[in-house]
Amino acid sequence: MALYLFKRINVNLLLFNVCVHGRFHCVIYLQVFNAKTAELLSHHQVEIQQRFPKEGWVEQDPKEILKSVHECVERTCEKLQQLNIDITNIKAIGVSNQRETTVVWDKTTGEPLYNAIVDQLILFMFLVWLDLRTQSTVERLLKRIPGKNKSFFKFRTGLPLSTYFSAVKLRWLLDNVEEIRQAVDDGRAMFGTIDSWLIWSLTGGKNGGVHCTDVTNASRTMLFNIHSLEWDPELCQFFDIPVEILPKVRSSSEIYGLMVCFLKSGALTGVPISGCLGDQSAALVGQMCFQDGQAKNTYGTGCFLLCNTGQKSVFSQHGLLTTIAYKLGRDKPVCYALEGSVAIAGAVVRWLRDNLGIVKTAQEVEKLAAEAGTSYGCYFVPAFSGLYAPYWEPSARGIICGLTQFTNKKHIAFAALEAVCFQTREILDAMNKDCGIPLNQLQVDGGMTNNKVLMQLQSDILCIPVVKPSMPETTALGAAMAAGAAEGVGIWSLNPGDLTAVTCERFEPQINPEESEFRYARWKKAVMKSMGWETSEKKILPRRRDTAQFSDSVGIS
Repeated sequence: MALYLFKRINVNLLLFNVCVHGRFHCVIYLQVFNAKTAELLSHHQVEIQQRFPKEGWVEQDPKEILKSVHECVERTCEKLQQLNIDITNIKAIGVSNQRETTVVWDKTTGEPLYNAIVDQLILFMFLVWLDLRTQSTVERLLKRIPGKNKSFFKFRTGLPLSTYFSAVKLRWLLDNVEEIRQAVDDGRAMFGTIDSWLIWSLTGGKNGGVHCTDVTNASRTMLFNIHSLEWDPELCQFFDIPVEILPKVRSSSEIYGLMVCFLKSGALTGVPISGCLGDQSAALVGQMCFQDGQAKNTYGTGCFLLCNTGQKSVFSQHGLLTTIAYKLGRDKPVCYALEGSVAIAGAVVRWLRDNLGIVKTAQEVEKLAAEAGTSYGCYFVPAFSGLYAPYWEPSARGIICGLTQFTNKKHIAFAALEAVCFQTREILDAMNKDCGIPLNQLQVDGGMTNNKVLMQLQSDILCIPVVKPSMPETTALGAAMAAGAAEGVGIWSLNPGDLTAVTCERFEPQINPEESEFRYARWKKAVMKSMGWETSEKKILPRRRDTAQFSDSVGIS
């Protein structure tokens, strides 16, 4: 499976990409790429601490995110000037973002509507993808579905009913936040994922900002029909969400609007925002996985394995999601992907650092694991937010088992890295069964791929090579490619003839398959022990209006 970068094309322009990533720590990245070479010219990042006001609650401040985007733009432009690069050469802006995070704001004031009071300061919050406060909402909705079947809407949305997706978070906000209910009734509310919030704000906000999203982000809301490529009226009725508050759905590569200047220099005024992809779709594009059967795994706070299934939507029989991979132009076909989502990957390293305190830096985990060379029979299931694919089991919680008096922090560090690899193995096994053609190698990206012990472990546990491209910023690159290829921008070619091979680092299996299978079987035993720990029976406020009955046309009463 080849990896590609672009040959030179006859323009000398730059691409400017805003990435919003991170789950336990929200990191705002800004990267500038050369459209001729895909070279990363400059970047800046700002880390925003997420807040955990209650157990299972995760919140971010959307105004702080927007402020940090402004800061990243200022600092990156300064760095470009120091490099003697003319910032007027910035010709397009792309956005990539964490997908399911939910924000509701007031279109008349531009202010987010969900307020939390902390230390006598008002913070404007939205719900983050790992947030678990909606479990009781899921349980209530399930009671209205025949057989309490979580997959009832799967053939419309590709998704099971879960706390993970935006519709459930939005339903919780409407049930529990009076300000949002009132704004909806008054016609003032706008809903969106992070991309919608940023594009609306950067194109003028309350003064004519563009309220839109792309198909990849829309496909993660549970309100979007992935076949008709439209908001589904019956899904909106089921969740009791007015379609009027939803953004217009566009392709992943087109001009959505023009940047409204917020810099003193005025340098970016009128630059088109022309690329928008959810982070995992952006990484798939950045890894050049344009052919059926090509797959990539991104190792960040979570872990996300996507396999391109082309123009055919494949529905998993083994716990995977069917999602939209990309639609690279208004008149271009939509492409689909199978996806397996692991909630906790890099976050387990931060947990060892911040919660247990057994390391001072994330890099120390690699050193400890290398020194141990084995978990000595210790297995770590980091189900802090339940288990995602292929189990979709919200009752699970994290466990460390197989401990003896000999076990020390080195073995736990090794077990933590091994857990990331075992979770990926579970996803890959499910994907191979659904696709019928086993992968012969795995393309990888994300911050954790800098950990060589992890990458070697991954190859050992999968029993196939793991291939890491020399370009590490594949998520940002994917959004930049979409922005540059948009009609009206046209400075980045996605034609196969304009691609050429790029160097990679390759990790080959170094243990025999029998040992890999033994360790994997022990992991599966640990996973079974993690299940059934939690239930949720919380009271909620009355709903905005009666949703006890749903359309007979989909068979729910």
